[in-house]
Amino acid sequence: MHDAPRSPIDPGDDHAPATPAAAGRRFDVWSALRFLVCAFGLLSLAYWGYLTWPYPFPALFFIVGAPLFAALVWFFFRSPNSPIETDVVGKTIVEVALVVAAGATWISLGHPAVGLVFVVVAAVSGIVAARRETA
Repeated sequence: MHDAPRSPIDPGDDHAPATPAAAGRRFDVWSALRFLVCAFGLLSLAYWGYLTWPYPFPALFFIVGAPLFAALVWFFFRSPNSPIETDVVGKTIVEVALVVAAGATWISLGHPAVGLVFVVVAAVSGIVAARRETA
């Protein structure tokens, strides 16, 4: 009877308090910077689509399509809740490709300093995130 399934509502004689899954996650300066880097990267791709392509048809496709494609690639191969199991090398390749793409948008728009600063900040936040994931 000890191996009988238990009700998720009635914990029975389990005395360990149930904690939500998100309680173990930390939110600090690095997490906020990581979020800002991701948001700025997606907005950079949208801004590139807006300035580079003639409006309305090709521009709308790139304004929506480029950030959407980048977000989907990140979700499928890099996110912590990714449905596709990817090793550390694969995650690194995907993240570097997305960061370089967002940085290249600024270089192509004639603002190489913005692209360089973005790539450096994204690289630092990516290294910190990778070290936290593997620790």
